[in-house]
Amino acid sequence: MKMISPFFIFPNIGWWVKILNADIVALDGYEHFEKMTYRNRYRISGANNSILLSVPLVNGRNQHVQMKDLRIYNEEAWQIRHWRTLVSVYNRAPYFDHYEKSLKPLFETQFDYLTDFNMAALRWTKQQLKLEFEIEQTDVYVKEYPTAITDLRNVKYPSGTLPKYYQVFEDRIGFQPDISILDMLFSEGPGAVYRLRS
Repeated sequence: MKMISPFFIFPNIGWWVKILNADIVALDGYEHFEKMTYRNRYRISGANNSILLSVPLVNGRNQHVQMKDLRIYNEEAWQIRHWRTLVSVYNRAPYFDHYEKSLKPLFETQFDYLTDFNMAALRWTKQQLKLEFEIEQTDVYVKEYPTAITDLRNVKYPSGTLPKYYQVFEDRIGFQPDISILDMLFSEGPGAVYRLRS
């Protein structure tokens, strides 16, 4: 089964549930950037509320360019800020230590284009979940795909029932149902993929 998806950063749990049985996930670099979506941001759980981490863009978020052309504004120390936030929030999570060494280089490598960072984040997560689907990129924009191809570009998340799992701050802020897959990985470790399949 082939699926077309936007370039998300550390996609939400709902996205992973959708693509679990995919053979190929094609990322659309030719669609136009949509602000207020998870194309340049991801949400994690925090001690007092959920936290939205955004990757700053050259020319800001109010632009109408194809995803493949979006440049990251690296004048801000966004990677340092993101990493420090992840460490601060998750250093007591059961499996943060398990992933820290392999994840940290993503936040130490400078990426010029948003799609490059998103692809690196997706490949890292896929590897941790031990999923077998192939990742490819589209080479042209297609408005509508045949019904044999599942188009996730306009799917609203969450949809359907999402798995529950242990969350570090659930006792304070309640269960957060559809945040970044990082939250589930740091809480469930290698068992995260079984939670997704449940």
